[in-house]
Amino acid sequence: MTEKLRLYQREFLKRVTQTYRRYLFKEVNFDNKLIGIVGARGVGKTTFLLQYLKASSLSFQEKLYVSVDVIGIDSLFDIAFKFYKEGGKLLIFDEIHKYQNFEQELKNIYDMLDLKVIFSGSSALKIDHSKGDLSRRVMMYEMQGLSFREFLEIKNGIKLPILTLENIIDDHINIAHELLIEFNLYQEWKNYLRYGYYPFYFENQEDYLIKLTHTVNTVIEIDIPSIFPMEYTNITLLKKLVTLVCQSNPYKPNIKTLLEKMNMKSDYQRLYKYLYYLHKAKIITLVGAKTRGDSIFTKPEKIYLNNPNLHYAYCENPEIGTIREVFFRAMLFKHILVVPDKGDFLVNEKYTFEIGGKNKTKKQIKGIENSFVALDDIEIGGERKIPLWLFGFLY
Repeated sequence: MTEKLRLYQREFLKRVTQTYRRYLFKEVNFDNKLIGIVGARGVGKTTFLLQYLKASSLSFQEKLYVSVDVIGIDSLFDIAFKFYKEGGKLLIFDEIHKYQNFEQELKNIYDMLDLKVIFSGSSALKIDHSKGDLSRRVMMYEMQGLSFREFLEIKNGIKLPILTLENIIDDHINIAHELLIEFNLYQEWKNYLRYGYYPFYFENQEDYLIKLTHTVNTVIEIDIPSIFPMEYTNITLLKKLVTLVCQSNPYKPNIKTLLEKMNMKSDYQRLYKYLYYLHKAKIITLVGAKTRGDSIFTKPEKIYLNNPNLHYAYCENPEIGTIREVFFRAMLFKHILVVPDKGDFLVNEKYTFEIGGKNKTKKQIKGIENSFVALDDIEIGGERKIPLWLFGFLY
């Protein structure tokens, strides 16, 4: 079996031509014995794993890449055990959510074999505490799509800094001035919002939006049913829900209207489950109110598609106000965001942000401490007015 897997590995490695390294390379502690990388389909997890494998100083015999997605596998442990007996040291399992009992087998590999194991899976992947207590052994990381900064670096072959939220708040005028020396903002900004979130844009730009819808369909048809308990007959409902979310006003989602349009009568719990599944799979984003809990059966205050590119792929005429909020939410994935009584987002229970175009005023957040407006269509801000594009440098 390992002989065939090595042949597959050679073919996979031949395809790794991208030399650009994503932000996650700086965040993962590769000294850990068991590492999990999750993320939405299409954000570059496989490329990340193969880049790491290719750059490893281990010999070809000492490292092995296994795609669970395309290769029929009876036992992860049997592969690991045979590989270990042949002198293996680094084992990578890609798309592990396709294997039903992966938690117990990974635990057995961790406990019994002196192997470093890295695995990837869907962003909806659940580490079940009841199946081998894997959660205490694994270090989990989540990969996002390209930030605006990464998009600019790849497209223009330049190096740009990663900023913190505090950097932006405290010194955005000087930072924006220095950054704008490096690129043409307006040309790149509009392209990013339409096409720049998924790395496969750089493989085939003409068919990007078509490939994006195919990617979402694969998540709905294959990934979600492999992780969550649901009938395959309900897949069409998930697809319809994605379209309806795109067409809906995100500011006050009308759950009753969604139920009517999906012919689900008053089955609120099932609708909330479907929204949760799509949220975990990074197809939609649910944002709650400051005063509400985080139960999956709690009505979200706002519902978006996960990133601006999805809105351009699924909406005939995307609302620019929605696009702006979706971008802001996507770039601040490391932070806690809720919907406050005033303003669009409360970040980390400290900073209030209103999102808008260049003519947006501070009226809605007047008198609120640590409040700011993040504005589109401006290059450099002033006082408490911060350019929206600058938040694309948070990772």
